[in-house]
Amino acid sequence: MADLRKRFGELLAGHRRRRGMTQEDLAEAAGLSVDMISKIEAGATGARFPTIERLAQAVQVDPAELFTSHLPAGSMNRGAFGEISSKLSSLSDSDLVWISALLDVALRRGREQSLAKTKRPSGRTVAKSTRSPVLARKKNG
Repeated sequence: MADLRKRFGELLAGHRRRRGMTQEDLAEAAGLSVDMISKIEAGATGARFPTIERLAQAVQVDPAELFTSHLPAGSMNRGAFGEISSKLSSLSDSDLVWISALLDVALRRGREQSLAKTKRPSGRTVAKSTRSPVLARKKNG
């Protein structure tokens, strides 16, 4: 249980910093004391659902986001995705906008490269194989 409180507190602190808020700002917005915010962020105490809802509203996230970023067994948080998610949780909105634009460019480039690979020299598009490379090698080898 202490581990869950600690993860919750770390996520809350990350979202608070991303919004450019101090603990005092968050305490005022959520109707809590600064001491309570400090204890929650440190994982020294937990929060009841009404408090969680007020904290989430104060940092402008869905309450579930205060529980999901660092789940070690969560499939979306394993490996590189989990590492990226963790890093993003502490960024400001302006940094997140910049990162989002960067991702858009990278994804667009990836789609363009994928399309270029599927084109024949004559310019006609061919269908990509849906067979995995491993299966293709086994079948051909």
